[in-house]
Order: sequence, then structure tokens, then C-alpha cells
Amino acid sequence: MMHWLKRYRKELLAGDASAGAIVALMLIPQGMAYALVAGLPPVTGLYASLLPAVAYAVFGSSMVQSVGPMAITSLMIGTAIGVLAPAGSALYGVLSQQLALMAGLVLFVCGVLRLGFLSNFFSRPVMSGFTSGAAVVIAVGQLQPLLGLSHGWSLAATQVPGAAVGLVSLVLLVLARYALPPLLKAKGGWVADILPKLAPIFVIVGATLAVAVLGLDAAGVQTVGQIPAGLPSLGFSPSPEHWRSLLLPALVIGFMVFLASQSAAQTLAQKRGERIDTNRELLGLGAANLASAVSGGFVVTGSISRSAVNYAAGANTPLATLFTAGLIAIALCVPNAWLSLIPLPAMAATIVVAVIGMIDVTTLSESWCHDRSDAATLIATTAGVLLLGVEEGVLMGVVLSFATLIWRSSHPHIAIVGRLPGTEHFRNEARYTVETLPHVLMLRIDSDLVFNNTDGVVDRIERELLARPDVRDLVLVLSAVNMVDTTALLALNELNKNMRQQKRRLHLCEIKGPVMDRLKVSRLLGKDLTGQVFLSAVQAYQHLAVEGAA
Repeated sequence: MMHWLKRYRKELLAGDASAGAIVALMLIPQGMAYALVAGLPPVTGLYASLLPAVAYAVFGSSMVQSVGPMAITSLMIGTAIGVLAPAGSALYGVLSQQLALMAGLVLFVCGVLRLGFLSNFFSRPVMSGFTSGAAVVIAVGQLQPLLGLSHGWSLAATQVPGAAVGLVSLVLLVLARYALPPLLKAKGGWVADILPKLAPIFVIVGATLAVAVLGLDAAGVQTVGQIPAGLPSLGFSPSPEHWRSLLLPALVIGFMVFLASQSAAQTLAQKRGERIDTNRELLGLGAANLASAVSGGFVVTGSISRSAVNYAAGANTPLATLFTAGLIAIALCVPNAWLSLIPLPAMAATIVVAVIGMIDVTTLSESWCHDRSDAATLIATTAGVLLLGVEEGVLMGVVLSFATLIWRSSHPHIAIVGRLPGTEHFRNEARYTVETLPHVLMLRIDSDLVFNNTDGVVDRIERELLARPDVRDLVLVLSAVNMVDTTALLALNELNKNMRQQKRRLHLCEIKGPVMDRLKVSRLLGKDLTGQVFLSAVQAYQHLAVEGAA
């Protein structure tokens, strides 16, 4: 906390206080709704918005990150725990806290070990496919309460008042999300950014008033029910026999928490001209989840929607999130009978509208145009989430992402290059009109030379030489090569021997310093090299041109 607290100025207080109040208004219904997605009592969503915010303010690195419940992690909680205990049971609640504890430990330990770089191994298509699939699962899961269906999908079970509340709430929220922002843009300022995002609180308040005034609860509209007053008690007794069962979900959820939070933090840090420390983010998120576990909450994460509201409302430091937590604590301590009248159909409508916006069609269309393998990874991840389950879909996407990465690295781009007329620049002959020398083949390798691509590179070189029996000199342009491992060095030595037997020469040019260091300790740059080492491609070209003319 000291990194921002010791530089705090009183001029920042007004912005932090106003942002804290606005986010609290947003988080009260949102936290309760996401608790329902997780299969937990609504009040746990409020508990998960208290101490976690304090813990993140102490350990986290983002100035405006808002930590609390989130739709996707709530779905993952329900999926992981639903097979171990019935929803609503005491064990279910214990396991949700235990899962938060384990996810928090995973994140905190990763932060201590400085493993923040792991976020680089999760591609955008995997995250997009996962969030899109999870959004569909969440939305479908909310259709029953939205339509006032007490059980099953029979129309006979439909509660007409409940369906009316849900559908009216849905229409109002859709209008607020898509029709209101263009109308408010003329106003400018924070109003256009924040007011549409606060629509859920207005809809929830309106629906609650309708229930109270019209007695809709007596007509069959399901409501949240009694909300316990007061702050949560600290501590819980974990279930010893479920540690192993929760290990994989804790790992998967922990990394999803990190990736989602990191994305939100980076997005807002760019707007503020700040830098995010990924390792401190891990510590902050780990501490937040540990705090949630011991205070009656569940897994929490940074939310881009809440954080964006926090930023737009004037937040300057994490003190804004402390104001948010304080106001939610006050709401829990004062008489809160009105919370018990919040209709579940209206809550379901807020969830549906929130998650529908997470279906990422843009990334799919861009991937389809730019890289079909990325599009395939995205589609497969989405299908995996929908057909196999949340954890399975994530793992499928990660495996496909790594498989694609390995395939690409093992099939590097190799270009036959020549000189652009009248210049000293060398370009791919397939893309430019270039000058080449008879009896000389110049190949540019656009990748590191390592064990998984060496065979492919050598095979391509040999095929090009076989197709050109008149070539006497092969020049490898290594300007894009940053690393040569032992396997590649041995392969280059073997290639050099073969070329000697064929009475051909191997030349190297544009070698970077680290690569040259590796080559110097090998036999290749000694007397064994059949050709020469040139500083640049143009030097090699000019030298071989003179030789050819002689």
C-alpha cells in the first residue's frame, strides 16, 4: 500500500470518494447476481466485495482495478463444486471458500516466484473462445429464472408475473446498453461512460419497488430472500477430503483470475500512462482471494467493466476501492429488508445482458481473416466449453494454442532473396523483382535455429540445392536468427560436410553477436567452413559477383 499512500494528496480524495460510491452502487446488485451464478447465497457476493478489496489495495499494482465477483469465475466455481456437494448445502459454501483459499495460494505463490511471465503463454483466441463459451453457458443457465420458470422448461410452470418482470428488465437493460450511449455522447464527460453501466442498479431498484408496491412476491415472483445483517465472521473449517478434488479447478480458476485481471489492469494502465507489475498483480490477487476465503466470500477477480467505471468516475488510487468496500459494509450493517425483495428475474436479466457482451465476435472475424489456425483454436475452445465443460474447454484451448505455437516454430519461414536493383537491400524474390547471381543461392532464415525446426530447415535447404544443380555457393542470411542451439550447430556442420563432398561452398552473413558467440566455439567457423563469413548480404553478393566474373 505504501507505494501509493505515501504520495497521496488531498486533491485526490474527491475523485476517489465519488468513484467508490458509484462502484458500490454497481457492485451491490452485481455481486449478489454473480453469487447466484456460483450457486451461493446472494449475501456472499457482498462479503466477497469487502476484505478482498482491502487486500488488493495493499498488495496490488493497479491504481484503479476493482476486485470482486465476476461472472465467468462464478460459473467455474459452480461447475467445480457442483459435482462435490449440492448447491445450498453447508458443504457447498465451505468448498467455495476452500476453492478461493487454494486459488489464492496458487496466485500468491506464483507472485512470490515471479511467474507473471506465464500470462504470455495464453493466446488471445484461447481467452476469447473461453469467455464466449462461458458467456453462452451462463446466459442459458439464467433463462429459467428470467422467464419465471419454477421448475423445468414446461410453459405450465411459467409464473407470468415473474416472466413479465424478467422480460421488462431485459428490454430496459438492452436499451440502456445499446441505445442510451449514443444519446448521451452529446453530453460528453463521464455521464456518457458511466450512466449506461449503472442501468442495472436502476432496473433492480425499479423492479424491487414493483415487487414491494404491487405485492408481486405473493403472486409468485421469486425474490432473493432474507439477507443476513452484519459483517461476515472470519475463518472457516476446510474439508480435508476435498483438497485433491479442488486442486485442478483451483489451478485453472487461479490462472483465469490472473489473465482476466491482468487484461483489465493493462488496459486501464495504458490510458493512465502507468505500468503494471505482473508479479505484484499475482500477489494482490492472491491476497484478495485469501481474504475472501476467510471472510465468507468466494473467488474474486479484477473486472474490466467495474474497473472502467471506477476509472471513468474519477478514481485516482486504490482508496476508491476502500470507499467501495466501506459503503458495502455499511449497507450490510444497516436494516436491509429491501434487499430481500429484489426479484430473481430482474437479477437474471442483469446477468444475461452482462455476459452477452462478452461473446467476442470481433476476435473471431479478425482471426478468420488473418490466421485460420487462431480462428480454429478460438472455435475449438468455445466448443469445448459448451460441449465438455468449462475446465475441459480451457485446457483444450491451451493445448491447441501450444500445439499451434510448436507447429509454427518448427516450420519457419525461409525466403530466397536477391538484391533490389540499384540498392544494397535484399528482399524475397517471390515478392519483389530482384537481381540474383548465377551459381549463387541466397536463403534468409526468418527464425531461430533450434532443435524442433532444424530438420525442417536443413530439408528445405537440401531441396532447394537439389532443384538447382548449377549452384556452387549457398549463402545463409542469418539476420533474423537470434539463437542457435547444439542441435542446429551439429546440423550446420553436417550440411557443410555434405556441401564439401558436392564441391559446393557454404557462406554465412549478417550474424548477430550472440549467434556468432555460439558459432565461434563450434568447428563450423574454423578451418572446416567451406565458404566465408560476411558482415552483410551485400558484401557476400559483391564478393561472389567478382569471383563469378573472374
